[in-house]
Amino acid sequence: MYLTEALKVEMRQATIGEFCPEHFRGMGYQRSIAVTPACKRADGIAALLTGPIPHIYQSDLIVGSIRPLFVSLTDTERQAARDAAVPFPERRFISNKDHYAPDYETVLSVGIGGLLSNIDASKKAHAGNEEALDLLNAMARTLRALQEMLRAYAQRAETLIGTAGYDSERLAAVAERCLAIVEAAPKSFAEGLQLLWMIHTCFLYEGRYAMALGRLDQLLYPLYRCDIDSGTITAPMATELLENVFVKICERRFYRNADDVVNICIGGVDADGKSSVNDLSYCILEAVRGVNLPGPNLSARIAPDTPDEFLDTCLKVIGTGLGYPALMNDTVNMAALRRYGYDEADVRNYSMVGCIENFMTGQQPPWSDGRFDTPRFLEYALLDGEGFDKSRKGLKPPPLSKLATMDAFMSELERQLAHGVREYVEDFNAKNVIRDPKNHTSPFLSCFCKLCIERGRDINMGGAKYPSVHGAALMGVGTISDALAAIEQVVFIDKVATLTDIADAMRQNFAGYEELRHRLLAAPKYGNDHPLPDKYAVWFTAFLADEFDKYRTYDGGGIYIAMAANVSNIDAGHRIGATPDGRLAGEPLSDAASPTYGRDKTGVTATLLSLAKPDYTRCACGTVVNQKFFPDIFEDGKRQKLLSLIRVYFAKGGQELQINATDTETLRDAMAHPERYASLVVRVSGFSALYVTLDREVQEDILRRTQQK
Repeated sequence: MYLTEALKVEMRQATIGEFCPEHFRGMGYQRSIAVTPACKRADGIAALLTGPIPHIYQSDLIVGSIRPLFVSLTDTERQAARDAAVPFPERRFISNKDHYAPDYETVLSVGIGGLLSNIDASKKAHAGNEEALDLLNAMARTLRALQEMLRAYAQRAETLIGTAGYDSERLAAVAERCLAIVEAAPKSFAEGLQLLWMIHTCFLYEGRYAMALGRLDQLLYPLYRCDIDSGTITAPMATELLENVFVKICERRFYRNADDVVNICIGGVDADGKSSVNDLSYCILEAVRGVNLPGPNLSARIAPDTPDEFLDTCLKVIGTGLGYPALMNDTVNMAALRRYGYDEADVRNYSMVGCIENFMTGQQPPWSDGRFDTPRFLEYALLDGEGFDKSRKGLKPPPLSKLATMDAFMSELERQLAHGVREYVEDFNAKNVIRDPKNHTSPFLSCFCKLCIERGRDINMGGAKYPSVHGAALMGVGTISDALAAIEQVVFIDKVATLTDIADAMRQNFAGYEELRHRLLAAPKYGNDHPLPDKYAVWFTAFLADEFDKYRTYDGGGIYIAMAANVSNIDAGHRIGATPDGRLAGEPLSDAASPTYGRDKTGVTATLLSLAKPDYTRCACGTVVNQKFFPDIFEDGKRQKLLSLIRVYFAKGGQELQINATDTETLRDAMAHPERYASLVVRVSGFSALYVTLDREVQEDILRRTQQK
């Protein structure tokens, strides 16, 4: 714990210069004598990994830092770096750059030297295939650069021995570990963790910031168990090593005021489908608790036979205020993934990338996703094909007087949505497809995708076992469900207004229609275990899953649906006018899979019963359900009720749950006196953050969440 806090202090020290990884990559491009794009790109990556001078913190146990990428440059040097990179464009999130869980299992098993041997074997198998040989040579070049980087860190550690402020024994251990894994597979827990972290650091150097560490408790457990059995390590020692890494995950937050989207997955099941929770799972939970920072983004897979002790420990960590781990229902997630034909062994080994996205670990290209704002299609159906945002239009609907039944209105809404889905996918595929893929290869990343070396293909060009997938994040299930329930109640059941009345009120943002708005607000709302709005949440999930299932990515992968917002519900709300649920123009939409905040008024049990009704096995990407509880529910003797509630919620089909352990008054006081709450961490959506650093609108959105008891 001492080293953890000391490392935080060190990381708060100002950097010198500007963050410019392209400076080092550019030098590699300039010096390269390679003739093919893949090998030139590999030379750029090699220069990026070996050019910066390694930085070792005084409190380091595991080394690897982005701090060396801060350099002082002249305008001429800066422009030269940009010019050198022009012929080598980088992929973006929409074109499968990061949001990836690497195949760390193989490198832990055979080491870097083993990967290079596998490349040599593949080159023999692909003799005569110039394209494959070119990529394999590029991959080998980047792995040798990784080896050089490890040697450089070892040399740096040896150089610092005897320097004031540094512990010579720790430096000697760092040097020994780095040299041990240059060629061979790691033989200890510390060596394994060092290897993973150095590879992850290389990905950060490449600009791949949303790279997951995968199922860390499964990956490192054999090494951990061996060390425990031999007496060379204890659980507290392993926890301290983990803390050292987890603090550095937040480097971008400290140095660049940027998010760290590093997902770590624990728990779940093994190859036989049995609970895979182990002692290292608990060490990881203890480590994030000790670090007490917004990152990493920890996800806990909860299976039916997951021990209550593990779930209870997760709740203890959540109760500290961190807001994580996010709790994932293994039964639902695996059923959702099976729909896409993945092998059962791979389904059982799934992990999460980014915020909550389900991923075939080391078996498919990086993830991409986008936003599908469903409430605007209500506008199109009711407002003659137009909405608040005049830059977008829907189909021309029939006169509202022709929609004489709820079924007729639903048919029109489905027509509008189906058209919107088609437009969305066409737009995505136009942006996702790379026109010159040979100039966008990823030789280093491809080393950590299971079949790329064997196939001699890039991860985004057929090297992976499975094709790419895309997640369409559906905005506003609560808003839609409330709106449709209000229309059915007010127009077709009570018959106190018409669709035309509602459309007129929407155009006026309910000015002059206060009584109608009151009736719409009084209609049953999603999140209260009421059948009227809940049936529309069920319809929403099934209908949109069916529509997106009609389409594929450019290489034949699925278009998953998600119910996740990552605060985009706020921006989406800015673009959508008043809606039939009584929401005013510009107000946030409901968040992710959650009800509209403040409308779930009959208790948390009713809320979760509502949220468990849709068939989330249709949401292969994942969902986000945010709940806020008073902190005292996490005290000893009280957590059992919450634990039992979560078990029931998951047994009934709930897919995900994430919890803030805070009270409304604390959040209000933090908004008024941010200087008093610098370390207050909250769960935002699919990630956690320091509350006082969030935009005011996001703070208010969290504040609006119903306070559960």
